[in-house]
Amino acid sequence: MVKVRQDAWSHEDDLLLAETVLRHIREGSTQLNAFEEVGDHLNRTSAACGFRWNAEVRNKYENAIDLAKRQRKERKRALNKTVQALPKPVQADISETIPSHETADQPTAQTYPEPAAAFNLDTVIKYLKSLKQELYTSNQSKSSMQSLESENKSLHTKVEELQKNLADTEQQLHAMKEDYQTFIQIMDRARKMTVFEDTNLISSPSFRMDKNGNLEQLAQGSN
Repeated sequence: MVKVRQDAWSHEDDLLLAETVLRHIREGSTQLNAFEEVGDHLNRTSAACGFRWNAEVRNKYENAIDLAKRQRKERKRALNKTVQALPKPVQADISETIPSHETADQPTAQTYPEPAAAFNLDTVIKYLKSLKQELYTSNQSKSSMQSLESENKSLHTKVEELQKNLADTEQQLHAMKEDYQTFIQIMDRARKMTVFEDTNLISSPSFRMDKNGNLEQLAQGSN
C-alpha cells in the first residue's frame, strides 16, 4: 500500500492554489497575498504555497496566467476611463455672481450649473458594460481552466497507458533474450556432438614395410 505524506498536496489543493492566484492577478493584487490566503485556508505557510506554485502548478496554467494579466489591464483601463468620465465641479463665473453697479439695486438672477444626471447615467451604463465584459472574460477564464484540467487528465491517462505498454514490451524482450540464449546453447551442444561423431569415424592410418625395409602408408580400403 502506498503511503501518503501528511503534508502532500492533493489535486484539490493545487486547484485551489491556482484559482486563488489567478483571481488575485485579475484583481491587481500580488501573488504573495494569494499565497497567504491559500495558506490560511490549507493551514500551510505562505512560503510553502509559493514554492508549490513555482515548482509544480505554475507551468500548468501559463495560458490562464496570460489571460488573467490581460483582464487586469482591461480592468485598469476601464476604471481609468470611468474616473476620467466623472463630472468635474463647476465653478461659477465671478462676473455672474457679483452684481454690477447698474443692477446693484435690482435682484440678480443666480446662475446654477445644469444637472448632469444624463451624463452620470451614461457613465454608470459604461461602467456596468465594463463589469459585464469583465464577467464574460472571467467565465471564459474558468472555461479555459476546466479545459486545461480535462486535457491534463487525458494526458495523464495516456502517460499511464504508455508506461504500461513499455513495461509489457520490456517483459517480452526479456523473455525473447532468454529463449535466444537457450537456442544458442542447444545449437552449441549439437555442434559439439557432430564434431565428436565425425572424429570417431576417421580410421587410423595403416603402414607396411616394403622390400627395402621402409614403411609405407597404405591407402584407405586397400589390403
